[in-house]
Amino acid sequence: MKQYTTLIFSFFCLMLFGQQTAVVDFKELSAAVEPNVAAKSITGQVKLVFDILKPTDSIFIDAQNMTFINVRLNGAAVAFKNNSTKLIVAHNFKKKKAYSLTFQYQATPKKAVYFVGWDSAAPNQIWTQGQGKYTSNWLPSLDDMNEKLIFNLTITFNSDYEIIANGKLLEKTTQNQKTTWHFGMKHPMPSYLVAFAIGQYVVNKSSTDSGIPIMLYTYPQDSLKMEPTYRYTKRMFHFLEQEIGVPYPWQNYKQVPVHDFLYAGMENTGTTIFSDAFVVDSIAFNDRNYVNVNAHELAHQWFGNLVTAKSGTHHWLQEGFATYYALLAEKDIYGTNHYYWQLFGYALALWEQDAQGNGTALLNPKSSSTTFYKKGAWLLHALREQVGDKAFKTAVKSYLNRHAFGNAETNDFMEQVALASGKDLTNFANLWLHNKKFPYREAMASLEKSVYIQEYLMADCEAKTAKCQYYLEAPISSEAKSKIIGQVPHLVTPDVFNNNLKVRQAIATHLTTIPKALQEHYASLLQDASYKTVEIALYNLWVNFPEKRSDYLNQTKHIIGFPDKNVRLLWLVLALSTPNYEPNLTDNYFKELESYTSADYNFEVRQNAFSYLNAINVFTEESLYNLYQATYHHNWRFKSFAKNLLESLEANKAYSKLIKDIKQLEP
Repeated sequence: MKQYTTLIFSFFCLMLFGQQTAVVDFKELSAAVEPNVAAKSITGQVKLVFDILKPTDSIFIDAQNMTFINVRLNGAAVAFKNNSTKLIVAHNFKKKKAYSLTFQYQATPKKAVYFVGWDSAAPNQIWTQGQGKYTSNWLPSLDDMNEKLIFNLTITFNSDYEIIANGKLLEKTTQNQKTTWHFGMKHPMPSYLVAFAIGQYVVNKSSTDSGIPIMLYTYPQDSLKMEPTYRYTKRMFHFLEQEIGVPYPWQNYKQVPVHDFLYAGMENTGTTIFSDAFVVDSIAFNDRNYVNVNAHELAHQWFGNLVTAKSGTHHWLQEGFATYYALLAEKDIYGTNHYYWQLFGYALALWEQDAQGNGTALLNPKSSSTTFYKKGAWLLHALREQVGDKAFKTAVKSYLNRHAFGNAETNDFMEQVALASGKDLTNFANLWLHNKKFPYREAMASLEKSVYIQEYLMADCEAKTAKCQYYLEAPISSEAKSKIIGQVPHLVTPDVFNNNLKVRQAIATHLTTIPKALQEHYASLLQDASYKTVEIALYNLWVNFPEKRSDYLNQTKHIIGFPDKNVRLLWLVLALSTPNYEPNLTDNYFKELESYTSADYNFEVRQNAFSYLNAINVFTEESLYNLYQATYHHNWRFKSFAKNLLESLEANKAYSKLIKDIKQLEP
């Protein structure tokens, strides 16, 4: 009874202080896990090695809704308690003594690990997402990001599937149609960066200029999309190593796309997982590509993974740095004008946030992603201008080296900048770190150093109407010309079509009422290497020229578009809405449109299909069931969309009874 009372008291103290870093030094966690698809569960064995820094009578490990057996400390049975959120081990732990805790566990996670596609025609996958969800839902570990360990994963699964995880693949062993993959790491990291992905993939293997192995994965059927998807990867890797001045800190680098991912990408240590919506062909690359996300997640391998923020207050040290260095990598590829154009876009987003009363300081842990990412990137741009390239790069390198494989806060970085530059940065910090509002005036002063941005700001028909036609025909930037087209689309002439993809896309977007004299020129937009342009142009041509609808549909009949099938979905709706267009195929077209609402497809495809069905107000029992099923989806944005749409349809008498009956079914 005394031991149990001590355990409860110690647990209360540990919870009160919120972390064990002053008491326990966790060294290494080795886990052998096996996912069970049918039960959507994880079983495993764990060995946790740690040192005691101060005498204590208990330690804890975060473990959400797990069961444990064979809990042993240094090989002997030990008292423990499982309170559904933590495994608490009671023992008279001695200072400066090494310990090894082993146990077996079973978990049926509701989040952080996702079993995708096993009940549908979607790709069969299992993948993890630790940040924001807590790895402790599937692997007993430490949620505190100040606790850094070396993680070694051994994963057993069906031999037909590839397994990708943190670290170096040490060996593979196969027995009874199951393969066990052994991964090992050399350096510590926080548990939110532990990851694995299981699926059917092909891999492209190479190495960087500095000798780091790179493994790029995609689906077998998408092997031809490998190059456009991962375009510039090795170039960005080399650039970031040179620009940052600190070698890539991990054993290798892997990137793997997954179905229905929660975000654009996640920078798990050495193993970025990203949305397969970025697996694109060469045409889609022109509008929506993986380059920026690729660079962003790669930059995180230094900023966030090598050096991790001590708390949410300093979250910008991860996202602001990753955003800034991704811009620098794009600058190396696309040029200085692109860099300033992106910064200009960030400034406008921050100005709009302030105008809506939502501006916050960078050191506010509840700030928006706009603040953490874009304001953080702007701070670094402004800071570099303030102290100069040499001092800035020296400070970044010193900051990373001093805190490598550890944690840091904002002052740790700013002190290095002040030391390297010899400047007092108090006023700068007040303006950029502590100020709720974005320093828009100072930002614009910086942007106007770019002739490219000056030209864009100068080209304004609303202020200088006499020059509108001149701007449309002048050799100004695509962005400036697109701006003018947006202001005066009615002044577009045939000659304006003789421009690049961006300008032609601006014509498609803004010239919604098409003069007969421009019909032929406008129709040429359907041939552009841009799925976005084709989608917009097809709709506008269909609306403006009813007599030519069949011709335009025939021209675009076999275009699918982006991974979200933007062109194909629009085409189906327009075909169904065009009287006498292939009447013998009408049922097939509707069935195809409806099929895209099912779980066989990516949630972006499903959301677009639901939106179109709602626009034409045609839902069947099948599509309504698919919508109901979507309200249980793991992606919260899609889940919210589905709930809102289902609620609005329930108010429609044509669907209310059917929806009520469907809700009685299991999703």
